[in-house]
Order: sequence, then C-alpha cells, then structure tokens
Amino acid sequence: MKQTLLQEKYPVYTLEVCKAESRFADVDAIIGHLRDCVEGHTVARMIGEFDHLAHTQALPEGEIAADIMAAKHIIFCFGTHLPNPHVMAVRPRSIGVADMGDRFVISFLEAPMPLANNAMETWVRAIVAPASSAAA
Repeated sequence: MKQTLLQEKYPVYTLEVCKAESRFADVDAIIGHLRDCVEGHTVARMIGEFDHLAHTQALPEGEIAADIMAAKHIIFCFGTHLPNPHVMAVRPRSIGVADMGDRFVISFLEAPMPLANNAMETWVRAIVAPASSAAA
C-alpha cells in the first residue's frame, strides 16, 4: 500500500492489485467484502454505496479515463465523538474501488483517527489473495 499526497494536499492510501492476485473477481465482490468489514466492526456504521462510473457517465460533460471499467465507493462512518461541528468536515469515510482492466485500484483518504486508518488498511490489504500477500 502506498501513501501519497494527491494534488499536494490530500493524504491518500492506495493499493493496486493485479486481478490474478485478488481474492475477488470484480468491483462488486470487493465492495461486498468491504461492506462485511464495516458491518462487522464495533464502531463503524454503513451509510451506502455510490456508483461513481454510472454517475459520471450520466453527466452531459462527464469525463472518464478510458481504462476505468467500473468505479464504486463504499461510504461509512467511524465517528466516536462529536466534540464540535467542525469534525463533521472530515466525516464520513469512503473507500473507492476501480476496475482498471488488468487490476483493481483501491484508495481512501487518510482519516484523522488511527482506529479508522488501521481498520481501513486491514480491510483493503485483505483484498490481496493470501499467496501473494508478501508482494503487497
């Protein structure tokens, strides 16, 4: 998993997984895995799913990279405290899953809460098939 700064300001975690190294056959199966992870977590709460590709295709001037075959988000929240209204700006969380033809790209924005980051990293790393875990 790589950590990068997107547009020089957004800390993003990204994992690229060759389809042959994935435990899952498609984006929907990965989203299902992530849903199970959210629903099984003691703090996280499921909010929904969003088909980013379908949304962008429906826009009159939507642009999509030619190699993106599917792109969905799973949306959830880890909020354990609501000390002020400003923390709502960094919630909820989402994980994006894109099918790039030969591989999946899974990404999420770094959370200001270690509990959330640790959980999301664990969930995303579990997408890699056990035999290829060392390569990730």
